[in-house]
Amino acid sequence: MDEDRIYVDHAATTAPDARVVEAMLPYLTEFWGNPSSIYYEAREARKGFDVARRSVAQVLGSRPNEVIFTSGGTESDNLALRGVAYGARKQGNHIITTAVEHHAILHTAERLEDEGFRVTYLPVDNEGFVDLDALSEALDDETTLVSVIYANNEVGAVNQIAEVVRIVKEHNPRIAVHTDAVQAAGYLDLDVDALGVDLLSLAAHKIHGPKGAGVLYLRVRTPFLAQTLGGSQEKNRRAGTESVANAVGMATALEIADGERGERREHTGGLRDRIAEELPKRIPGTRITGPTDASRRLPNSFSCCFDGVEGESILLQLDLKGISASSGSACTTGSLEPSHVLLAMGIPHAVARGSLRITLGKDNTMQEIERLLDIIPDSVERLRALAPNAHPVRRT
Repeated sequence: MDEDRIYVDHAATTAPDARVVEAMLPYLTEFWGNPSSIYYEAREARKGFDVARRSVAQVLGSRPNEVIFTSGGTESDNLALRGVAYGARKQGNHIITTAVEHHAILHTAERLEDEGFRVTYLPVDNEGFVDLDALSEALDDETTLVSVIYANNEVGAVNQIAEVVRIVKEHNPRIAVHTDAVQAAGYLDLDVDALGVDLLSLAAHKIHGPKGAGVLYLRVRTPFLAQTLGGSQEKNRRAGTESVANAVGMATALEIADGERGERREHTGGLRDRIAEELPKRIPGTRITGPTDASRRLPNSFSCCFDGVEGESILLQLDLKGISASSGSACTTGSLEPSHVLLAMGIPHAVARGSLRITLGKDNTMQEIERLLDIIPDSVERLRALAPNAHPVRRT
């Protein structure tokens, strides 16, 4: 990448860490055997695969046999919902999730509705936090699964997952609780016993690991039906020849991210706070979205809306000036509709269309942030000048 460019879209993906690439290389060039076979090449590959599983389990505070390697966060989310929905169908057919989940959850929930399941979508408040009273009211005798995102990928709101679990388990201990922790890795505690969850999803490429690698944590005795069939891999929970290199990359990235968690939180939090303090001063009509309490927001996450401009136009302007940012989830880029997360938070449609998301990483610098703070106001001003009467700017 051009050294002069500023990359601030780490919620979309991250650059592979050299330490991760180094750990993966032997399993691409030397230990390339099928780990399910019994001969030498297979045994060497299996050693790396088993070490990777134990490494992930150590970060999660789980048993190694509760770790399922997947192709990424999307598959982990799909597998969690579908696996439990069908595994627990004799107990009931009611699933609860939230209106601000990643589309890997929402689209899977919608498909399950088409297949005869009943789904409740919990509302959130104007900062993006799930309504816990609504959760209590939604639970019933048919509920088998609750899925609540740990840290929102668009506005950074960190939900009280342990409290979610407490509410659910007091109603019925047999209800499984899943959390999408894809954005939380590297910034928040992932100890599954502290959280209390039965399932948890992760993706390697959000923490400087390889694309195409993920994890689903599945607590023992959780009702579950495999969705990918064809072999006995992953203890009959996910068929398919295992990618040892990707598993090693996932485990290495997770181990590094968790080990550097305090340092990353402090570094990105300082950069984020500088943006949050300064950008509204330089751009009238800036509305910060998400939690007002910085301690309840991912430290690397900043999001806002600008009156009088379109988010896509902002991104094009910033790209021309060397800044890579986002207007919402990377999985919905190109959509003309505003973010479903912002709309669920009660932000008006017209305001939500002017959204900007900045997500920072371990390699961003304060010098880059100062450049960004000079460039963004100029870009917004230019866009507003093109249509000064189209959207009156609110002065704040």
